[in-house]
Amino acid sequence: MRAWLERVWFGGARGGGWLIPFAALFGAASALRRHAYRIGLLPRVRIDRPVAVIGNLTVGGSGKTPLTVWLATELRARGLAVGIVSRGHGGASRGPLRVGPGTDPRLAGDEAVLLARRTGAPVVVGRDRVAAARLLAAEVDLVLADDGLQHYRLARDLEIVVVDGARRFGNGRLLPAGPLREPPARAAEADFVIVNGGPAAGGEIAMSLRPGEVVALGSGARCALAGFAGKQVHAVAGIGDPARFFATLRAAGLSPIEHPLADHAPLVPSDLEFGDALPVLMTEKDAVKCGGFPDRGRYWLEVSADIEPIAAERLLGRLVALTKRS
Repeated sequence: MRAWLERVWFGGARGGGWLIPFAALFGAASALRRHAYRIGLLPRVRIDRPVAVIGNLTVGGSGKTPLTVWLATELRARGLAVGIVSRGHGGASRGPLRVGPGTDPRLAGDEAVLLARRTGAPVVVGRDRVAAARLLAAEVDLVLADDGLQHYRLARDLEIVVVDGARRFGNGRLLPAGPLREPPARAAEADFVIVNGGPAAGGEIAMSLRPGEVVALGSGARCALAGFAGKQVHAVAGIGDPARFFATLRAAGLSPIEHPLADHAPLVPSDLEFGDALPVLMTEKDAVKCGGFPDRGRYWLEVSADIEPIAAERLLGRLVALTKRS
């Protein structure tokens, strides 16, 4: 079902017309909810620190997590104390839960553990974003709300919408007839629109994901991705858009045997056993779920966000300015 929906949403496959009435209902409910927040019928809650939300309009991966890592790292390098709140997708905790590098991803979710490991920033997950943000307010200058665009109860000072540059808004329809959580026009209301891996239109900022080193699962030994060029590997990806990971490996000269998984899919050791001696490469988000797994021949690929320097300074400057006003 999921594969068929994605072909309809992003691949131009026929069908799905019977879902349009449901999309109309979803759109009406979404618009009504947002209007209720806009006019104050549903209250927005402001914490005692500025909040910047990073989100998207579509379901599935767009590059929010690498961007959040980049933002937190760059702002911390400028001397700011930054905290991150997240939903904790894939985790069992309802929260609020403080997350560290060693937190069990089955409890906190894979992305939250990844954010804690990569940024060194305090991370809190919870279905109640306001409660999660309040836990951080006393110790940070700025809160980054990962995947927080549609969580209107948490008042925000700045919005960043991330768009998949290859898939954009798919067929342009709302869920479930299309991949959209909100209409495409909603992006124009955000402070910044960042396009990951594709051409940026007027006013948008282009971002790319740069593959880094390959890291051995368990030992943490590092080597260049180029060392796998010309080799066949098993490629495992439980992310929103596994095809992006496989394309990255092919662009580096590897021959991946593709093993796409559902986003946030749990992993057990047998999921990485394929009956041969070929190396297994996975995403970092998958690797955080593999603590204690046999690590021989298993690796993950480090990926970092790149943003054009002038646009990056404009974005970071706006965020720093928020902390001066608080």
